[in-house]
Amino acid sequence: MNNRTAPRALAAATTALLALGGVTACSDNEAAGADPQRVDVVAAFYPLQFLAERIGGDAVTVTNLVKPGAEPHDVELNPGQVGDVVEAEMVVYLAGFQPQVDEAVEQNAKDRAFDVATVQPLRDAAADAHHHEGEGEEPGHKEETGGKDPHLWLDPTRLATVGDALAERLGRADPDRAAEYTNRARELRTELEKLDGEFTAGLKTCQRREIVVSHTAFGYLTERYQLEQIGITGLSPENEPSPQRLAEVAEEAREHKATTIFFETLVSPKVAETIAGQVGAKTAVLDPIEGLSTDDGGDYLSVMRTNLASLRTALSCS
Repeated sequence: MNNRTAPRALAAATTALLALGGVTACSDNEAAGADPQRVDVVAAFYPLQFLAERIGGDAVTVTNLVKPGAEPHDVELNPGQVGDVVEAEMVVYLAGFQPQVDEAVEQNAKDRAFDVATVQPLRDAAADAHHHEGEGEEPGHKEETGGKDPHLWLDPTRLATVGDALAERLGRADPDRAAEYTNRARELRTELEKLDGEFTAGLKTCQRREIVVSHTAFGYLTERYQLEQIGITGLSPENEPSPQRLAEVAEEAREHKATTIFFETLVSPKVAETIAGQVGAKTAVLDPIEGLSTDDGGDYLSVMRTNLASLRTALSCS
């Protein structure tokens, strides 16, 4: 309950500060590098930052609400970040993924918000329920996502469609440069379709089709490329699996002769290491790209290609 109500107080406090302390708000805005010639965009987490920067180019200034190395699901916004939402000309977010961002948008930016979930229908998380059967599922998280899987960016073709819609929204906010946004979205779509082709070809012939992952974030990827994910936990990466679930995953890993148990850059590898030790497998990173790690200089495209290489090795693809 505290996570759901805190943003309301933060938003009210920030709005009051902006109203009573105009000089301070102005100076903060200037310090952040605000440019009246650019569209100020707030992105809720990394993949949306990637889209906004690639499609907006030099015509936008993008602020990400999640710092590199932080896990975005349950981000807690500070007053300054709520202020960013208040001041933004556009907020790009995914409703249901980050409760505090949802609350900040509802209170401060409904008329300037672009919910990418309205562009691409989200997968039903129940499609993967047989892998985790609700073990360790956090009731609040399930309620917030509405039973939907938010990780649509792991299918490059879906991300391209969101990019097209973002270009259209930017064009409405900045009509003089609408053609530029459309052109950049078209260029990005070409890159994403090339990436999609690499995944299709790279995963076409593999000895195995099942991947064991720390949480079921990879439904869009496995659906697109005809794989199957076996999740140690459900949609929330912070959940602790029960001993029964650990035993079930170990059994499935043995059954499918899994050589690799995948963990994520922003989540502890301990559970994956435990199962790997039980079944004689190794561990490796499969990145859901919810955010970039602090030591990663790459971007969405390079991390996805690293994921492809890791999958090909784990699944013994020819």
